[in-house]
Amino acid sequence: MRTYRELFRTPEFTALFGGSCAQVAASTLTGIALATLVYDRTDSPLLAALAMFGPSFANLIGATTLLSVADRVPSRAAMTLIACASAVAGVVLAAPGMPLPAMFAVIFVLGLVGSLGAGVQYGLLGEIVPRRGYVLGRSALNVAVGVMQLAGFALGGVVLAVMSARAALVLGAALAIGAALVFRLALAARPARASGRPSVAITWHVNRELLSTRARRAVYLSMWIPNGLVVGCEALFVPYAPQSAAALFVAAALGMLLGDIAAGRFLSPAIRRWSVTPLRFLLAVPYLLFAVPLSVPVAAVAVAVAATGFASTLLLQERLVALTSERIRGHALGLHATGMKIMQAVGATVAGLLAQWLPTGTTMAVLAVASIAVTAALGPGLRLSQPDRASNADQRKTSVKQQELSAP
Repeated sequence: MRTYRELFRTPEFTALFGGSCAQVAASTLTGIALATLVYDRTDSPLLAALAMFGPSFANLIGATTLLSVADRVPSRAAMTLIACASAVAGVVLAAPGMPLPAMFAVIFVLGLVGSLGAGVQYGLLGEIVPRRGYVLGRSALNVAVGVMQLAGFALGGVVLAVMSARAALVLGAALAIGAALVFRLALAARPARASGRPSVAITWHVNRELLSTRARRAVYLSMWIPNGLVVGCEALFVPYAPQSAAALFVAAALGMLLGDIAAGRFLSPAIRRWSVTPLRFLLAVPYLLFAVPLSVPVAAVAVAVAATGFASTLLLQERLVALTSERIRGHALGLHATGMKIMQAVGATVAGLLAQWLPTGTTMAVLAVASIAVTAALGPGLRLSQPDRASNADQRKTSVKQQELSAP
């Protein structure tokens, strides 16, 4: 499977893609509506930001307590119920007069339930497409996320201008219902990938197992830390160019989309294996230029070039799939997604703190240096993570442990 045309000839992938588009648009629309509603009530930028991004903090709790669910429930049912939960939360949050603490409680629960979404979705993707088509399928889903986030923000802006934040929440709920219907009606019923009851203990056991080998540990850290540090650079676009920050954000989005398309569609497996580390360096090197004053056009080009380096995360996911048993693949990919969100939040926080003491451009360059240093340090471990270099002993150990964890 080498082309998007072949990919979309797979009926279930088309359904997964369409439902995911509706789900991303719904969450984006809901986020901007919540931030607006909370800010109108409180005049607090902090509370508005927490309303929009608060679910990401709940993902951390989900990663340590609920991730074992991702492989131990049927995927179609799980994805349908997660979309329905988003719809119910949108309708509840749109109710007039809801106390602020109650709103944040609903937001927290929404984030907790949503923490399962990535693991279930990416685990199901591995069942729908052949292993050699995983990067292409993940590339298409990444493009959908980027495009639908832009569409969701645009639609949210129109609805907020013409109607109200509560109307935007209801519209977001309707989109989530649409996603649930697509998942329920167009996806095939499949058994769970692993047997046994999900539990906090199993979640911790599998997390430890996934991080127990140097190869997988290097893959996870390479997806989390350099990415998070560069997102910290992006978090400073507004203070760096207050009047032109939108141009930098658009450049970043376009660069990321182009990188995902190129990696998913045009790179051969051999080139994908070779290009992971160069792309990781590319992610940070252009931000070294920000140590000196740049014009907005030059800064936008640098940002776009750097953002193509995010394609390395896509290639590392392919490597993670190859290193992980199908029984815990959803859990493994869910851990990746949650860890990435957490490290992005950490990177943005570190960037904000450093920018209190250093010039904004200098702070971005410092974060870039840190990202380059981490990429270099993780290089030996990444070489071990190539599937053809994994040791037979590690494979036997992983197989035995996974059988233990999947037992009822």
